[in-house]
Amino acid sequence: MVKVYALAVAEKGSPVKILASEQDLASFSFFQRGSITEFINFFTKTVVERTPNGQRSKIEQDNFLGHIYVRGDGLAGILVADNTYPTRTAFSLLNRLVDEFSAKFPDRDKWATMNPTTTAAKYPELRQHLVKAQDPESADPFMKVQKELDETKIVLHKTMESLLARGEKLDDLVTQSDALSSASKAFYKTAKKTNSCCGY
Repeated sequence: MVKVYALAVAEKGSPVKILASEQDLASFSFFQRGSITEFINFFTKTVVERTPNGQRSKIEQDNFLGHIYVRGDGLAGILVADNTYPTRTAFSLLNRLVDEFSAKFPDRDKWATMNPTTTAAKYPELRQHLVKAQDPESADPFMKVQKELDETKIVLHKTMESLLARGEKLDDLVTQSDALSSASKAFYKTAKKTNSCCGY
C-alpha cells in the first residue's frame, strides 16, 4: 500500500518559506518523528530552492520519493511519499494544491507572516488532501477510470476464455453458424490467415 508522509506549500525566495504543511508520520516510532519532520522540512526547502520556476521535479532518496511543483510565480507544492506513489497522481494533486492555496490566500504580502502552525487552522483542506492522497484512486479520477478499464479488460478476456473453454474453438463456431453468410465466413478465414502471417 502506498503511503504519503507529507504535503506542503512553500514560497520560493531567499530563503524558501514553508507556508503550510501537514504530515502523517504514524507509521514511524514516536522517537523518530522529530528527526523525520526536520528532514522533510530540510528536503522541502532545498528542492524548492533548486527547482526552476514553472518546473516539476521528482527526487528519490532511499525509500522516499519527493514530488515538487514550482509554479511560475514561485509558489510550490511538495508531496513526500514512499517510492511507489504514482507520479501522475502526485503532480495532479500538487497542481490543484497550489491553485487552491493561492485562491484562498490571494494577498502575497500576508504570506510573510504565515507558518505551518498558524496556517493549519486557516487551511484545513491541506489535511483533507493528505488523507485523500493516501488512496491515489480517490485523489486522481483518471487513475480510477484507468483501473476500471483494466478490470473490464481482464473480465472480458476471462469471459471469452470461459465461453470457449468447453472444448469449442472459434473456428468451429464460425463454420457451424447459420447466422453468418458465406461471405462473412470467407472474410473471417482470410483475416485469420492474414493475421497469422503477421505474427512474430
